[in-house]
Amino acid sequence: MRPKLIIAALIIAALGSLSLAHAQVTKSTDQISTLTDPTDLRIPRNSKVYIAPADGFEQYLAAAFRKKSVPLLIVTDRDLADFEITATHDKQDASFARTYVWGILHGSATASIQVVNLRTKVVVFADSSTRLVAFRGERSTAEKLAKYLKRKMEKDEKKSKLAAANQK
Repeated sequence: MRPKLIIAALIIAALGSLSLAHAQVTKSTDQISTLTDPTDLRIPRNSKVYIAPADGFEQYLAAAFRKKSVPLLIVTDRDLADFEITATHDKQDASFARTYVWGILHGSATASIQVVNLRTKVVVFADSSTRLVAFRGERSTAEKLAKYLKRKMEKDEKKSKLAAANQK
């Protein structure tokens, strides 16, 4: 009676390890297909991102990604990256009329980013931020863009989980 019990336990353990291995392969295959499918506009968690030079604004973006806990790995070599972020920014000091007529001492700031999948060359995210009264200039616009990117990634992750649950 005992040998049958041991054999049954071994078969159950083998099936369990096979299903676990299949789940891991499926997960890694899903991330690879996400990065190579041109119709897929998702940015997977922990993707490698290269931030292109943008007259110093890339430093504000990198700091904003860390502050807002955007789940991306920032790399300094474009060849290692899955995605590239290009950015533009503009900061204007307060004008004479704005300062003396309205009493607003702070200028305005505008910034935009574009995230491109380097394998498919598809733009997966683009957004802009305008602050008419920018107390912290580039910093506040970078943080706003980081917040929007994180929100998009979280929505994509929820959609992926729902789609996976519906397929089961």
